[in-house]
Amino acid sequence: MESRCENCIIRQFNSLRAMNKEELKKVADSKITMSIKRGEALFREGEKLDGVFCIRDGVSKLSKLSPNGKDQIVKLASKGQVMGQRSVIVEETTNLSAVAVSDMEVCFIPKESITHTLHSNPNFAVEVLRHMAHDLREADDVIVNMSQKTVKQRIAEAFLYLQKNYGEDQDGFLILTLSREDIANVVGTATESCIRIISEFKKKGFLKTSGKKIGVTNQKKLRDLVEGF
Repeated sequence: MESRCENCIIRQFNSLRAMNKEELKKVADSKITMSIKRGEALFREGEKLDGVFCIRDGVSKLSKLSPNGKDQIVKLASKGQVMGQRSVIVEETTNLSAVAVSDMEVCFIPKESITHTLHSNPNFAVEVLRHMAHDLREADDVIVNMSQKTVKQRIAEAFLYLQKNYGEDQDGFLILTLSREDIANVVGTATESCIRIISEFKKKGFLKTSGKKIGVTNQKKLRDLVEGF
C-alpha cells in the first residue's frame, strides 16, 4: 500500500499537484496510509481534524446531520479527492461526516504539512482555493436541485450520476452499490419514498434490481425525466 507522494499519480487530481518535489517528500515522510472498511467513519461532524485525507481508492459519503436527526448526503468523494481541507485550513471543527461506502485506501496527511506549504508556496494556496471554490459551486447546484426538481427527477439524476462516474459491472449493475437509505439521503427524501420510486422505475423498465444491486436499463428515459420531458 505504501506509495511515495512524489511518485503518486493520484495527486494530479487534487491540490497536491502544486507542491514541489521537496514539499512532496516531506508529505510522504509524514503521512500515514490506512485501509478503511465499508461503513467505517473517517471523521464525524464536529470533530477537530489534525490533518487531511487523500483518497487513493474507494468512495466516501460526506453528510450533514439535520436537526431532526436525518443525514443529508451532500457529496460522494472518490479517488484523488482530499477531505477535511477546509476544516484544517480555517481551524474549525468539521461541518460534515465522512463514512466509507466502499472499502477504501486513504493517506492521512498531518496538518503541519499542509499549513506550512500554504504559507511558502503560493501556487499550492491557489490550487487549494480553486478546489474549495469548486466544492462551493457543487453545493450551489445541490441547493438548486433540491428546490427546483421533483424527488423522481432527483432520483433519476442520482442513478445517471452513479452510472457515469462509477461505471457498471459485466451484468449491467452499478459498481458503486448505495443502500436505499443512502440514495434517499442523497436526494433528500424519505427512504420509503425512495423505495417506492425505485420500484416504479423498475416496472417502467428504467432500472433493474438484484438484491441490493441496481442497474440502469433505459438511460434515455431517465434523462428525459430529469430534463422534464
